[in-house]
Amino acid sequence: MAEPAEPGRPPLRRDAELNRRRLMVAAREVFRDRGLAATLDDVARHAGLGVGTAYRHFANKEELVDAVFEDMIDQVEASAREAAADPDPWHGLASSLEKVCELQAHDRGLREVMLGTGKAAQRHALVDRRIRPLVDPLIARAKEQGALRADVEPLDLPMIQLMVAAIADRTGVPDLWRRYLRLLLDGMRTQPQGAELLPPRTEFRGFGPGMFPAAKSPIRP
Repeated sequence: MAEPAEPGRPPLRRDAELNRRRLMVAAREVFRDRGLAATLDDVARHAGLGVGTAYRHFANKEELVDAVFEDMIDQVEASAREAAADPDPWHGLASSLEKVCELQAHDRGLREVMLGTGKAAQRHALVDRRIRPLVDPLIARAKEQGALRADVEPLDLPMIQLMVAAIADRTGVPDLWRRYLRLLLDGMRTQPQGAELLPPRTEFRGFGPGMFPAAKSPIRP
């Protein structure tokens, strides 16, 4: 029996749909650990499927990255909906931001998708369309509550996510980002004297060679 189709895609037989899901799960794991340098062939091998099966579902790696990205946005949207339903808007905002940062910190592929070139602009636009209608009212409620600074703007949140993702990229210490997210959250509060203690620096002991590559020259027309 055919499974229900996604919009714009014809129904798949049950075995074909299972293979597609196996590829999606494998892609999440491969991109998470190895980044987007991994190939569609790598994903097929990790899924235990033939390369031909992978190419029947996805014409190229970019199509697979798009599908995985949409799955990840589903997770982010679910977190944003949970935050929007929180009766304490500051708690909802802070916990939602922490969940998204955790997702990015432990997923190299997601960081590369969000920071990358090519279709990054379209992907950011998709996030904006799906997440911003949930987050903007939450920010307004947190300001009305008196917990969030009046000058915080919705665009500040993805900028914080990018900063936190860079910590995971540059240090290689999985949970170090939590310390700096806490600092940033305290800076967003109207009354930071109620701040919690910072998480420890764990294994990070300082900067090593190659942690900060030379800045690229600006692209000129």
